[in-house]
Amino acid sequence: MAKFYVQCGPVRVVLGAEGAEQAAMSALDRVLHPHLWIYDDSGLSPDDCRTHLMLEALLHLAPTILVSEQGFDRDDAAIVGTPETIDRWHRLMVGMNRLFVAAGLVARPMSALAGGETSGEAPPRLPR
Repeated sequence: MAKFYVQCGPVRVVLGAEGAEQAAMSALDRVLHPHLWIYDDSGLSPDDCRTHLMLEALLHLAPTILVSEQGFDRDDAAIVGTPETIDRWHRLMVGMNRLFVAAGLVARPMSALAGGETSGEAPPRLPR
């Protein structure tokens, strides 16, 4: 696994990943974890959840994610679209939620996953 420097607006993280898109997804996963509660709200449709995530991104993140193996603020960084990455993350969460329901694991809310950090470091948070 390569080491990547990922930045998107105020978010700056260094992490290991197989490639630039996976690094972008991993960085946004850390940022979006606090929003997993939306998938537990039975009053929200998957489209409502996606809209919530996109609005949060519009308010707090840059439209692109810069990914580099060399460092932050590099002109040669790979550019990954924030909306596309959020959409990919959202589809993964919807799929996981459906899988949990199909497996009979409804009692475990998606928001419980937010407490599953194992790296020992706090994930980056969106500014308020």
